[in-house]
Amino acid sequence: MSKKSVGRKKNGAGRISFLCIGVFLVLVLSVQMVRLYQKNEALIQEEQSKQEELQQQQQRQEELSEQEQYIQSDEYKEKVAKDKLGLVYDNEIIFREKE
Repeated sequence: MSKKSVGRKKNGAGRISFLCIGVFLVLVLSVQMVRLYQKNEALIQEEQSKQEELQQQQQRQEELSEQEQYIQSDEYKEKVAKDKLGLVYDNEIIFREKE
């Protein structure tokens, strides 16, 4: 064999090995890309559920704030005094059922 044919065989084997390495890298990167895409989708869904939970908690906070304001009002204090303590104003008439 001449030197040219030996050089071509080495060159051909080098190209094939380079091609195999390239294909392997493309496959590995593709698999990693799919995994990252799936992880991204899962994180997006988790973010949406957390946003919904946050909105629910904000609504609950508003309700509790309104309830706190009502409890501090004179109207609530009068209601509790009438219901639990049986207190009435001087000008009120109480009707009770016979037992």
